[in-house]
Amino acid sequence: MNEAMDRTPLTRDFFDRSVLDVAPDLLGRTLVRTTDEGPIELRLTEVEAYAGDIDPGSHAFRGRTARNSVMFGPPGHSYVYFTYGMWHCLNLVCGPEGKASGVLLRAGEIQVGADLARARRFSARNDRELAKGPARLATALDVDRALNGVDVLDGQGPLSVLRGTPPPPGQVRSGPRTGVGGDGSHQPWRFWIDGDPTVSPYRAHVPRRRAT
Repeated sequence: MNEAMDRTPLTRDFFDRSVLDVAPDLLGRTLVRTTDEGPIELRLTEVEAYAGDIDPGSHAFRGRTARNSVMFGPPGHSYVYFTYGMWHCLNLVCGPEGKASGVLLRAGEIQVGADLARARRFSARNDRELAKGPARLATALDVDRALNGVDVLDGQGPLSVLRGTPPPPGQVRSGPRTGVGGDGSHQPWRFWIDGDPTVSPYRAHVPRRRAT
């Protein structure tokens, strides 16, 4: 990116909108992870929208639980979940408080602190792979459940989001979400920057086979 990155923090109003407006608007924004070793900055290149009680693919589709309570607001907080007994995934809560929705951060380009990310993502073959996929992104940024519910807009916490360098509208693409099955499988709620090498490959949902 040759364009200077805008370091103005995003506001609560940015996140207090429909998830389908927030998700594509997060592309090109800068996510800052402050660690004891130093900052890591990532330009978001791929996200997915999850729309709560109208979305069978959402953790909040069947209502509030202890696990998903952060998704019900207020907007501008992190929702971190643990999946497959191995990986964490980072989401940003949006929409009006009480109406659960969130954006899964799927991929990005590490622009600052690549050495810190490499120390956690030592299996990455190159820097393009450091945060290429939601579990890789969370690992590279040292995100776990301890960061669940963090306010990303207070300016003092471990996570924050800056205006960054959004792509031209013509470079934004959308399509089905990765790995989502059932009634939510065909929603075109995955958004990415066209041609960016850090975007993860699309994988359709594969139903699990029951042991016989």
